[in-house]
Amino acid sequence: MATRKKTAVQKRDTHRPPFVEVLAAQLGPAYPPGKLLISEPLALQAVIREVPEGKVLTLGSLRTRLARDMDADYTCPMTTGIFLRILAEAADEEARTDVPWWRVVRDNGQLIDKLPGGTARQAGYLQDEGVSLLLRGKTPRVAPLAAYGWQA
Repeated sequence: MATRKKTAVQKRDTHRPPFVEVLAAQLGPAYPPGKLLISEPLALQAVIREVPEGKVLTLGSLRTRLARDMDADYTCPMTTGIFLRILAEAADEEARTDVPWWRVVRDNGQLIDKLPGGTARQAGYLQDEGVSLLLRGKTPRVAPLAAYGWQA
């Protein structure tokens, strides 16, 4: 019997609640000892909805906010990226614009190629909101990031 693949909406809406795990030893460069938050898609969605039009939120700022809200030292970078993609895909499935996933960028201002439509679509949304982009190399970036950055 074949199993049906979950939709992005199902992944967003059926994820387990966030939890904090205490790491006694370093598990790698991104996982030092301390209280590690494994968040969940709807927690990211709540923060992303706060980002005003014409502003962007870096992944690092998003992770910092999530950790602060859950009294953790830091948030898992890998699952945060996965959950952002789930949110973006779910918004596409539902044709929703109230979850402005395109306003989240990498810490250096680069757009995120793994989101729906790649960097071209994210760039289009940001430019429509008046955000300036610079193409240096292969990936567009918000420039200057300081002018458009929003702190969660």
